[in-house]
Amino acid sequence: MAGREDGARQWRAGAGEHADWAAELLDHLRPAGRDVRRVVTWLARAAHAAVSLQDGAGRLLAGTRTPLDEDLVADITSGRIASAALEDRGRHLRLVRVERVHPAPAAVLAVARETPFDRRVFDIVTHTAQVVELLLAGHESTAAGHRLRRATSDLRLAILQLLMVEDIVSARRVAAGLWPGLLDTDEACVYVVESSPEERDRLAEECLSATGERALVVRCPAMDGHVIVLTPREAAGQELRALVGRLPGVFLGGSARQSLARTASAYGQAVSALAVARFRPDKAAVYAERTHPERLMDPAALQGWTLHLLRPLDVLPHHTRAELLATTRLGLEFTAVNTAKVLGVSRNTVRARMDRVESLLRTDFADLTVRATVHLALNAQAGLAQHPGGPERPGPARLTDLLAGPALRTWADELLGRLEPDPRDLRRTLRAWISVGGNAERAARTLGVHAQTVREHVRSAEPVLERQLLASGSDLYEVVLAHLAAGDLDQPPLRGTKPDHPDSPVHG
Repeated sequence: MAGREDGARQWRAGAGEHADWAAELLDHLRPAGRDVRRVVTWLARAAHAAVSLQDGAGRLLAGTRTPLDEDLVADITSGRIASAALEDRGRHLRLVRVERVHPAPAAVLAVARETPFDRRVFDIVTHTAQVVELLLAGHESTAAGHRLRRATSDLRLAILQLLMVEDIVSARRVAAGLWPGLLDTDEACVYVVESSPEERDRLAEECLSATGERALVVRCPAMDGHVIVLTPREAAGQELRALVGRLPGVFLGGSARQSLARTASAYGQAVSALAVARFRPDKAAVYAERTHPERLMDPAALQGWTLHLLRPLDVLPHHTRAELLATTRLGLEFTAVNTAKVLGVSRNTVRARMDRVESLLRTDFADLTVRATVHLALNAQAGLAQHPGGPERPGPARLTDLLAGPALRTWADELLGRLEPDPRDLRRTLRAWISVGGNAERAARTLGVHAQTVREHVRSAEPVLERQLLASGSDLYEVVLAHLAAGDLDQPPLRGTKPDHPDSPVHG
């Protein structure tokens, strides 16, 4: 009886010791402690041993490197044997196979002690190998998931970039494999959702969830806090509004419904609407379908003028022509750097393409009146692509003819007339600023004022005109066209000799 009691006391003591090290080992499976290196370090301390974890090629995954017999390691990693125990040059070794997620090869957990392995240490090693196996599997599955999500994200961006350069066929072909039916449409809306850069990844996942993954959700390559959403579904706008409404510090700008060929234009509209959304209580705005100057022009005259202006590009292969037009359309809306990021090309490529268009049109994009009129032609050209076969006059109209219509002149006078009540003569400042390519220093020298005064006047004109002026884009070009229609500016030098403007926004 006494012997039995002693044995029971020893068993209870052993169970207590087992419980202690087992609890410590299990702690490493908690979410905050899942680190293979920490587990290997713990094993070395618990077993009073040198421990290493290495793969079949001898690459150390954790622990301290231990000299091992290569043939024995190969037998274990290949699966010929699961474990081995031996004594080598005064060391007691225990090697255990650790499975990994396919196709990663198996690893070997090696424990080297100066004293033989007792039952306690043997159990610790065996159970630790199982924990390491679980942690490696979790880590490798997580890494594979990250790689898959990254590849999917890159694919979404590639599709958007194809749409931006009007390569609709290729975009549909790429999208069909993963998102069948997503681009089986002629029209879609583009939304831009804004958050802080730190929250952008979470916001992108929220957008995917809100739209039921029935939208093209892309982390904007140009703006760190922006998520771009392209969707043909009308309901997606309400879904995104609901999302923005419950997330603090998040804003939404949306485009009007556009053809897929006008994705770049729709993106510009969404960015413009986003600027308005920041001042809205509901933090959301859709691009206002206000009266645009091209809608007040004779359609046949506008078509003839557009075809005549862009005719020098007709000598190019279709793909090259579409690429140059799409790049120029974006380059006139945004900086060369941001255009390059959106299209996935270098800044030099954007500038080279725009330089080529300048050369073919024999003009200079440093001149804001040129940029505005070419922008007008590119928008009209995109409209022609949507509705081909419209009436065209026998002889191409001149720009002066397009701008001389009574409806357009009335619109221009009303728009610029909003500036008249301001005693600072904002209209005069704005006219001088536009005439020198939007350069505040040069405008200040012309007006005899400080450059900061020019900037303040231009900034003050923005809420009056309800248009962004300091950022190049559609809003600014509408105001430039209004000045041309009102006769406040000289007609742009189109199809003429290029002047030299070193401070061109394209080249700067």
